[in-house]
Amino acid sequence: MKSTEVLREAVRHAESPGMFLDDMEMRKLTGRCFKSKQIERLRAQGIPFSINATGHPVVTRAVVEGRTNTPTPLVSRWTPNAVGRA
Repeated sequence: MKSTEVLREAVRHAESPGMFLDDMEMRKLTGRCFKSKQIERLRAQGIPFSINATGHPVVTRAVVEGRTNTPTPLVSRWTPNAVGRA
């Protein structure tokens, strides 16, 4: 990758980070360029990922940032005792 391409990619990323890590972020996270080696590192680090149709590992930004995917529990509505008793 040429230095101008790297710069262009960095500018694009700074403007609108997506839901998934891009190629440059994956290289930085794993320290590897090849997809097979990235997969090895992700497994060794215990980082959850999936593999897309082209065989590349895909990591969500939420996983790296530490956000959880569990929804907040709904608070049950109040019901009067007279109605709730059977």
